[in-house]
Amino acid sequence: MKESSRKQGAASPCAACKLLRRRCAQDCVFSPYFPADEPQKFANVHRVFGASNVNKMLQELPIHQRGDAVSSMVYEANARVRDPVYGCVGAISSLQQQIDVLQAQLALAQAEVVHLRVRHSTNFQGHGLCPDSPSSSGSPSSKQVSPQDNKGMFNHMDIVDEASLGESMWSC
Repeated sequence: MKESSRKQGAASPCAACKLLRRRCAQDCVFSPYFPADEPQKFANVHRVFGASNVNKMLQELPIHQRGDAVSSMVYEANARVRDPVYGCVGAISSLQQQIDVLQAQLALAQAEVVHLRVRHSTNFQGHGLCPDSPSSSGSPSSKQVSPQDNKGMFNHMDIVDEASLGESMWSC
C-alpha cells in the first residue's frame, strides 16, 4: 500500500508528523520547516516546547515570519537539550565572559604599546635625535612625557588615547 501511494505522488511525511505518528496533510503547518530528513530538529523542539504550542505559535504568525520563528525555536531547543537549566542564556553568559576577558587582555596590550611608544620617543629625545621636536609648541597633543612623569602612568588599566599622543612621537 505504501508503494502505491508513493507511485501516485504522495510525499513522505514531515519529521513532525512522523514523530507524532499521524498522517501528514497537504496543508501541514510543520512540513515546510521540519523536513523528513531532519528528524532530530523537530524532536528537540517538541521535547522543549511541545507540538501543540509550536503549532499554535506558527499559526498565529504571518507566513513570512514563520521560518525565523522556527529557527529561533530550534536554536533554543538545542541549547535547552545541551543545558537544561540555562539554555541560550548559559551560552550568552559564557560568551560574555569570554568578551570581558578578551577586552581586559586588549586593554593591557594597548597600554603596553603606548608605554613602549612613550619610552621609545623619550629615548630618542634624550639622545638629541629629534632636534625639531614640537614639544615646545604647547599644544596638548605635542606634549612629551618625561621618564620621571611616566613612573605611575601604567600601574592602572587605563587606556591612553593613542590619538592624543599624535604624530609627535614618530616625527623624528
